[in-house]
Amino acid sequence: MENDTEREQSSWAYLPDVCLRHVFHWLDDRDRSRAALVCKKWSCAMYSGSLWRCRTITFYGQPSRARTLEFQSALWYTKKFGRYLKHLEIKLSNPYNTPFIKKFQVILRGLLSHLGKCNSHLVSLSIKYLELDCLIWKNVVRAQFIKNLAAFLKRMSSQLDYLNLKGARITLEEGCELLNSLSSLTNRSFISEINIEDFFSLHLSVYSSTLFHQTMSKFHSLTILTFNYNCISDELLDILREHSSHSLCTLNIKCHIHDPHGQVVSGMSWANLAKRAPKLNVNFFFERVMKHDHLARILLVEIPVRSISLRSCYFSDPDWTMRPTLTNLLPAYWHGLQKLTLELNNDHELLDNELLQLILSCKRLLFLKVWAFLSVSFMERLLQNRAERKCILTTIKVRIYTAHDDSTEEEQLLADIYRKFKYLIDSELNYFVITYPMM
Repeated sequence: MENDTEREQSSWAYLPDVCLRHVFHWLDDRDRSRAALVCKKWSCAMYSGSLWRCRTITFYGQPSRARTLEFQSALWYTKKFGRYLKHLEIKLSNPYNTPFIKKFQVILRGLLSHLGKCNSHLVSLSIKYLELDCLIWKNVVRAQFIKNLAAFLKRMSSQLDYLNLKGARITLEEGCELLNSLSSLTNRSFISEINIEDFFSLHLSVYSSTLFHQTMSKFHSLTILTFNYNCISDELLDILREHSSHSLCTLNIKCHIHDPHGQVVSGMSWANLAKRAPKLNVNFFFERVMKHDHLARILLVEIPVRSISLRSCYFSDPDWTMRPTLTNLLPAYWHGLQKLTLELNNDHELLDNELLQLILSCKRLLFLKVWAFLSVSFMERLLQNRAERKCILTTIKVRIYTAHDDSTEEEQLLADIYRKFKYLIDSELNYFVITYPMM
């Protein structure tokens, strides 16, 4: 027994460093610190830089004892091993009053100041959903936070490659101040990916701002840009064409009902950008922007659209109809559309035929997600066409809305359809279809 124990200990003692680091990689901070007490070899593994390249720190608005310990541990280890850090994510969970926000601002100021002095490797920073327009952000605290973050971005601007400030909700001037920090050293920035979705406060017509255009002209190597449609203008598209067309691959554009989107953007501006940026794909996400005339002003045929998401969020409006969008607008992207998401409360119109025809016309469509009032027979028709190779869908996720409390009959029909196409579904599809009562 003793010899077996010695052999077991010996095998762990001679575990190669690369394997030991891999084991440590899957441990949380608490388990890593315990494991580091085993022996000198394991203690050395604890200080391997590869273990501390990625960190997530969550500030809990209403912490329990366990969450408080988790936060304190994450903060302590981030400071201790901050010199190795390459990817930092900061989360603000359920902030509930001004004292908590003030504490968050003070702690983050210290953390960013420390990282600014010791770190020369940070390439990715994410601080999402700050919602700086909320009342709990008092003016003094808010101004100090933005000043500290701008100073940190300025210091890291030469190395930072990814910045995500989604949901910051700040003024135009404050937003441009932060973005300008990325180019303040050389008056140009080579960061490749920026997420500024919901970055500016609601109702701002960013597209008409000269300050915003001047700020965006300083970015010279954008690969992925995520933002709101209220930023789009002919001027912005020309700036992207002039400075980032050699690198630009993806534009993710959100259009929300509460954001201004009445500007006129010319198809020529889109065509010129697409011509100069041949790798460009555009993904649109519409939230409650459903009326045909609104969509027609945005969805121009010159845009190289890869993905479209239309969500009405359960709202039903008798003034809009989905049929013209399915039959007139979306078919224009038959050659490039790969992903389609429709979440509609279309209780006043049936769309089975129009939707099926659209799917069959889009020759590269791989992903389909539909939440809508449809007949169950739609699924049988769709799977039959897929079995006959008339479309190339690999993912089908459908929630069939029904106005009945009891959907037993529909569920039985779906089960029969599944059995009929079981081989196809199991071998070739990511498939999920259910009925959902909508009263």
